[in-house]
Amino acid sequence: MALVIDLKPGEKILIGDAVITNDKQRTRLHIAGESAILREKDVMQEEETDTPCKKVYFLIQCMYLARNPREYHKKYFELVKDIQHASPSSAFFFMQINEQIICGGYYKAMKLARELIEHEKELLNHAAAQ
Repeated sequence: MALVIDLKPGEKILIGDAVITNDKQRTRLHIAGESAILREKDVMQEEETDTPCKKVYFLIQCMYLARNPREYHKKYFELVKDIQHASPSSAFFFMQINEQIICGGYYKAMKLARELIEHEKELLNHAAAQ
């Protein structure tokens, strides 16, 4: 079954290593195949990685888009170790994310990493309020 994506005017989507930009009208795409697909709203640029958990998301995104995702594993797992040392409450998130990464479920891992970023934001807000 094909993935159906509705694109707003001017919205971008990544399919594999190609960036597709919609024209001036709403468009519906039916996409079949195994290529990595990311909507513009789910893409994180490296310049946006201003927290450790955003760096985690970015590395998972790189894994998802890469031809050889394992080239990012070492850097990812080193960062995870550092984050868990500083924030033990993140272990639950990483348990789920790591399971997806090991199984090759990089897109699901990205979705879980979004939850991790929200957890990090809550921790930072709590620390700032102290």
